[in-house]
Amino acid sequence: MSAKSDTPDLGTYQHLTYYQTMEVSLRELLVEKGVITAEEIDRAMGEIKARSPERGARMVARAWLDPAYKARMLEDGSKAAEELGFEVPALKLIVVENTPDTHNVIVCTLCSCYPRMLLGIPPEWYKSRNYRSRVVREPRAVLEEFGTTISEDMKIRVHDSTADMRYIVLPMRPAGTESLNEDELANLVTRDSLIGVSLPNNP
Repeated sequence: MSAKSDTPDLGTYQHLTYYQTMEVSLRELLVEKGVITAEEIDRAMGEIKARSPERGARMVARAWLDPAYKARMLEDGSKAAEELGFEVPALKLIVVENTPDTHNVIVCTLCSCYPRMLLGIPPEWYKSRNYRSRVVREPRAVLEEFGTTISEDMKIRVHDSTADMRYIVLPMRPAGTESLNEDELANLVTRDSLIGVSLPNNP
């Protein structure tokens, strides 16, 4: 808005997406009905934005070091997360393990369901229609675009998240990490490797 005119600069104005409009409408309705306050919403959003993939990375590093924890994590991801102090409210968390013959990748084809409690805010590409539609049809090609080459003899499994079910990938432990401790191993685990579009960093 300039001092000379009350007309906004339409050249820089961006329309809200359908989901952004729905989010704003629902938020305003909840505040108007007294279900929640604007301050409570801001506080909750601040907590979500403060989360990072370090939580998911910590679970992976623990699983790499502790076979018993790994077994529990693959059996019940939600309980395994809570075991490390990470709350997974009213959601079923499923952990899928990469193996020498299978690579897993995560998507939400309908919207952008994502394990925010463990990974924080999803990246823009995860929410894009391009990723959501293509990764189920041509996962190998999409992974190539991320710089991840999966050999032709490996199977790629695509897991579709839902409103009440989330996935994270348990990547294979990189070679040459036998002497690393849990903190050092966690530093090798990236957000993208937890989604499955990349591999962990090498030491």
